[in-house]
Amino acid sequence: MAQTKSFKGLVQHHVSADPAFADALLREGIEVMLRGDIDAGKTILRDYIKATVGFEQLGAATDTPPKSLIRMFGPRGNPQAKNLFSVIGYLQQRAGLELTFSKAPLD
Repeated sequence: MAQTKSFKGLVQHHVSADPAFADALLREGIEVMLRGDIDAGKTILRDYIKATVGFEQLGAATDTPPKSLIRMFGPRGNPQAKNLFSVIGYLQQRAGLELTFSKAPLD
């Protein structure tokens, strides 16, 4: 019987092996939140954080307790804008990205 890996394990492996995938995952997590799907965005960002910086280092960098960050990006988390933007700012800087957004055409 073939051995299987968890989806999250595969994502974490792919993030560490492919910087372009990691950048795309960060971008997607933020874009999904901006489109209004906060829960999906939090899940994507949680996977990104776990695969890159980790909650301990992120907590030290943003002066936020790691357990608070874990709750913030968990299924019942409700991050304050200040905390969320602090995390996003740090993740962008760490990845060497400057994410910008533009107005989408109206249908």
